[in-house]
Amino acid sequence: MIKIFADSTCDLSTELLEKYNISIIPLYVIFDSKTYKDGVDITADMFFKLVEENNSLPKTSMPSPTDYYEAFKPYVEAGIQVLYISISSYLSGAASSANIVAHEFKEGMVFIHDSKNLSTGIGLQVIKAAEYVSMGLAMNEILIKLDEISKNVKTAFVIDTLDYLYKGGRCTSIESLIGGILKIKPIVKVVDGKMVIGQKSRGKLEKAYKIMLQEAYEDKNNIESKRIMVTHAQGLDEANFLKNELSKAMPDKEIFITDAGCVISSHCGKKTVGILYIKKHQ
Repeated sequence: MIKIFADSTCDLSTELLEKYNISIIPLYVIFDSKTYKDGVDITADMFFKLVEENNSLPKTSMPSPTDYYEAFKPYVEAGIQVLYISISSYLSGAASSANIVAHEFKEGMVFIHDSKNLSTGIGLQVIKAAEYVSMGLAMNEILIKLDEISKNVKTAFVIDTLDYLYKGGRCTSIESLIGGILKIKPIVKVVDGKMVIGQKSRGKLEKAYKIMLQEAYEDKNNIESKRIMVTHAQGLDEANFLKNELSKAMPDKEIFITDAGCVISSHCGKKTVGILYIKKHQ
């Protein structure tokens, strides 16, 4: 038997987590001296309210070694192998910390997969892992497949404002100022496990959405499964728009709308909305 864990950055809905029997280990969100468990003690709505009240972004922190140990221990003691799928190691030390904890258990019981992604770019891999478990694949077979899949996850987010990237130290004040004046709407992508700025659309958000949609249309015959994620941070109307457009162009696809948790929200801010899917192996 195999039990799958992910961290709270996977941004899967409660329904999907329950359907695929996935357990979540939350990251931490720290405002001044108060610490919250992402998705447990704090929601995205609460997060944005606190950001406005404090006029600053919180710190985020990976789960502690104790968090991992206590989560894994009951399953290992029951003879069940554990597979933990983490946020990209380029964005957090979660995978490294979990690897250290894995060595505290009997060899061959706890395994760590670095998703090299974020948000539902992780979630897509988590669901695939759960499907492999239900198919009866062994751990080594699942890990080989996940390593290949992680190279083929297409992740793109349109960001409404550069303020959060600036506050989080991911762009300079000059870039933020110029971006605001020119009304630049950057499209953030994940490349080799790192967040990078792809295209920079100028003007209304709709223009940036068209660029992101066009890329998805071009991939429609090269999407590995019928599953596409549309993930947003307080941008439900925008997410519904993208879902409707994708559904018209790709009626055979199953498109899920999910809410971004506090960690991805702290990176990108309100009205961020993305399209994520797995491309076929070339």
